[in-house]
Amino acid sequence: MAEIRSSGGAMMAVAASGMRAQQARMRIIAENLANANSTARTAGGDPYRRQVPVFEPSAVDGGDGVRMSRVQPDSSDFRTTYDPGHPAADPEGYVKLPNVDPLIEALDMKEAQRAYEANLNVIETARAMEMRTLDLLKK
Repeated sequence: MAEIRSSGGAMMAVAASGMRAQQARMRIIAENLANANSTARTAGGDPYRRQVPVFEPSAVDGGDGVRMSRVQPDSSDFRTTYDPGHPAADPEGYVKLPNVDPLIEALDMKEAQRAYEANLNVIETARAMEMRTLDLLKK
């Protein structure tokens, strides 16, 4: 019985680490979306730069999980628009806009939600298996 419980506990720990990683990913995506239309505070300055979560393997109770190790800036180019009257416009009249594409962020958010739900299903299944095993052992 101890072997079954430790394997179920390991499954739950691995899935829980995945849920934490996806939750952190969703926070980063929400921050990106919140800043999608921001501009620089100074003329010619850089606006918000899209952030990207970086994941790495992480040892958890009896298995290999995942964790967000850091957040790094997306090095893709900023978008620009011509608006010479804008306070953040450079001397040529162009305003830099964040390198955030709301459609990409929405798709990333959906992917993160599905991964979170998949990990939740693993936990629920492992718990149901443990309960069924206990029921069988009681008989």
